[in-house]
Amino acid sequence: MERVFDLMMCMGQSNMAGRGITSERWPEPAAEPLPGIGYEYRAITDPDHLHDIREPFGVNENDPNGIYEPGKKTGSMVTAFANAYVPAAGMPIIAVSASKGGSSITQWHGDKGDLLDDAIRRCDRVQQYAAKHDIVFRHRYTLWCQGETDGDRGMSSEEYKIRFRHLMDRMREHGIEACFLVAIGEYNGPDARDYASIRQAQLELADELPDVHLVCDELHTMRARGLMKDRYHYFQQAYNEVGTIAGRNAGMIAAVRG
Repeated sequence: MERVFDLMMCMGQSNMAGRGITSERWPEPAAEPLPGIGYEYRAITDPDHLHDIREPFGVNENDPNGIYEPGKKTGSMVTAFANAYVPAAGMPIIAVSASKGGSSITQWHGDKGDLLDDAIRRCDRVQQYAAKHDIVFRHRYTLWCQGETDGDRGMSSEEYKIRFRHLMDRMREHGIEACFLVAIGEYNGPDARDYASIRQAQLELADELPDVHLVCDELHTMRARGLMKDRYHYFQQAYNEVGTIAGRNAGMIAAVRG
């Protein structure tokens, strides 16, 4: 008997990978998975089985020849996203970890051995697994959050948009239908760095590309609220909030698509 899911490729840099922790001021832990939200497919460590979604999501999905950051993932937005997405979309998900902290979009080009090349392999593997196990994907999506490194490097808005369009072109070649975009936040360090051009590029991409959907633009509010734990990353409560907003909005979009 066939089982039906939506595929969610969770891609980007550290704020997708997950750097969440708690503190005395922000004690909220990572979200617990609700029953029936779906599974994680571990393309690297266990490609022959599905696992319940839980935090830290994708903690051991490290490939020394591609996406590799052992010991870095502590808690992400993915479980909160799934908890909100599934009731809104009316469909459970299979989620795949494919994110790398500190990565520039220049590393997501699809060249042999780069990060997009690895993400594509993971995307192909989960679809091959599905075909062998009577699993049908209603829709195939990318959940994307990335751009702080490019802000640090002073990348122009136009260059970011060109490179992102190329990334989406490559993912479409491997079955991805649309991108759910979580826009980046602000820099929280002592020196003057401005991520406004990258965030603006992302907002424009969502306006210009019919298959790119802005599902959350709340990260840029977190610095003022005191929810950033360091220069780039957030306490777990922020990831939970962003995941919930993104999941609910993405789920409503998926429901309309049917």
